[in-house]
Amino acid sequence: MEQAIEKMKIVIPVTLLIIFLLLYLNFRRITETLIVMLSVPFALVGGVWLMWLLGYNLSVAVAVGFIALAGVAAETGVIMLIYLDHAWETIKAQCRASGRAATVSDLYAAVMEGAVERVRPKMMTVVAIMAGLLPIMWGTGTGSEVMSRIAAPMVGGMISSTVLTLAVIPAIYALVKQWRLRRDMEG
Repeated sequence: MEQAIEKMKIVIPVTLLIIFLLLYLNFRRITETLIVMLSVPFALVGGVWLMWLLGYNLSVAVAVGFIALAGVAAETGVIMLIYLDHAWETIKAQCRASGRAATVSDLYAAVMEGAVERVRPKMMTVVAIMAGLLPIMWGTGTGSEVMSRIAAPMVGGMISSTVLTLAVIPAIYALVKQWRLRRDMEG
C-alpha cells in the first residue's frame, strides 16, 4: 500500500497536468482551460462525499476511480464550453449583421441559450454513466470489493459535476466574457 501511495503521488499530478495540457492545446487560451479545470475539483468533492458516506478508505482502486472521474469531468466541462462559445459566436454574428456591437445582455442571452442546450446531453451522459456504474458499485461476488471502490468516486463525482457543469461553468464563463466585453468597449 505504501508503494502504491508513492506511485499515486506521481501519477495523479501527472494526470492532472496532462489534462491541463490537452485542454490548453484544445482552447489555446488559459482562461478557458482554467474554467474547465474547475470542473475537476467540483467532481472530486462529490466523489469524496460518497466515499465518506460509504465508509471507504483511500486505496489504489479509489485512486483509479478518481483519475477516471477527473477525465470525465474535464470532458463534460469542455462540451459545456463549446456550447457556450458556439452560442456566443452566433449572437455576436447576429449583432454584426444588424450593425451593432454585442452588449452584456446579448452575452447573457448567449450563455442562457448555450447552457440550456447542454442540459439534455449532460443529463444523458450522467444517466448513462450512472446506469453503468451503479450495478458495479452494488455488485457482489468475486472482485466486487475492488470494482465498487473504483465506481463509487465516479458515481458521487458525476452528481456534483452535473451541478457544476450546468450552473457554475456558465456563470464563470459569463463573468470572464463580460469582463472582456467591457474591456473591449472601453479600449
